[in-house]
Amino acid sequence: MADSIKALSPVMDTYKRFPINFVEGKGCYLWDENGTEFLDFTSGIATCNLGHVPENVKNAVQLQLTKLWHTSNLFHIENQEELAKKLISHSCLDQAFFCNSGAEANEAAIKLVRAHSTKNGKRPLIAAFKQSFHGRTMATVSATGQEKIRAGFEPLLDGFIHFPYNDFGALEMMKDASPSAVMLELIQGEGGVIPAKQDWIDELVKVCSEEDILIIVDEVQTGMGRTGKLFAYEHYGFEPDILTLAKGLGSGFPIGAMLAKGNVGSAFQPGSHGSTFGGNPLASAAGLATLTELTSSSVLENAIKAGEKIGALLENLKAKFPFIKSIRGKGLLIGIEIDGEAVNLIDYILQEKLLVVSAGPNVIRLLPPLNISKEEIDIFEVKFTRALERYLEA
Repeated sequence: MADSIKALSPVMDTYKRFPINFVEGKGCYLWDENGTEFLDFTSGIATCNLGHVPENVKNAVQLQLTKLWHTSNLFHIENQEELAKKLISHSCLDQAFFCNSGAEANEAAIKLVRAHSTKNGKRPLIAAFKQSFHGRTMATVSATGQEKIRAGFEPLLDGFIHFPYNDFGALEMMKDASPSAVMLELIQGEGGVIPAKQDWIDELVKVCSEEDILIIVDEVQTGMGRTGKLFAYEHYGFEPDILTLAKGLGSGFPIGAMLAKGNVGSAFQPGSHGSTFGGNPLASAAGLATLTELTSSSVLENAIKAGEKIGALLENLKAKFPFIKSIRGKGLLIGIEIDGEAVNLIDYILQEKLLVVSAGPNVIRLLPPLNISKEEIDIFEVKFTRALERYLEA
């Protein structure tokens, strides 16, 4: 009987993992336990925006390791406050709350909206969009507009209503629903790398302004330079009331942030919300060094140029391979829609020692480091082209 029972892994089976164990990384490259080199176009799913083990971040964390690791948020944390000041100075927001992940940042945003709504006598209803992804906690799953993410976790939390994305009719329906806030990604990452249309955003902002609806922009994936600007909202010419960040903020160290306008952030008072580890000295050191590098170097300019170069070569490949249906995205958040299952093509890509991820059933997502070089893009082209040729022949 015992022999027939499948041995359980000590780690819960919540991920469909690639059969690779990486032990070292630097820049755009990872090496497995056998010393095999892989070109990484995932960046830890848009997290290692400066590449693996960036020198300035490594030095800042190593220095902090010798001084202080943790005190809790019962005390002032100097580099946390410096990180908050720097985020505020480079954005349109006024205050920051620090946590450990994107889901926690979105959770904080949801709680802040509810606190603000209660304070102002409004119904705490949040409008979100179909195919969105906002996290894996119960509140953020409830906010997410994908049934595959929500399935099995019913009953979901009340207080969310979902509308079609990039749909003008949906804005009229949203207006009629009278939510206290709208929550959206400006590029739906997990939902298929789908950018918001400028005219649709213009109308959404207009409706929110007229109806006194707060705007929460989830920049967990698009933030910290991924689209070629520090924040994706800068491409669209408006100011959100609440902004959420994580992933690229810490270059791989767990840190998230929720930023808010002062009139909204004031709804939080001591005891309203908290995090034991959020913004601790180590995470804040990583965040501050990462943000400094992004704002004081040519990394963002490189992301724009590299995105254009990769986009151009992908369009050329699209003309050669009929199963490539469309190329979309912004900066170095790029989606390749194919006629077929993305996982099947990823198998061929992995054989070329190139790492990519999917974004839905039929989209390949490219997320290279923002400081990727022209030479590394050339290497990507060779590897990716070979994978496409083998996929076509199969």
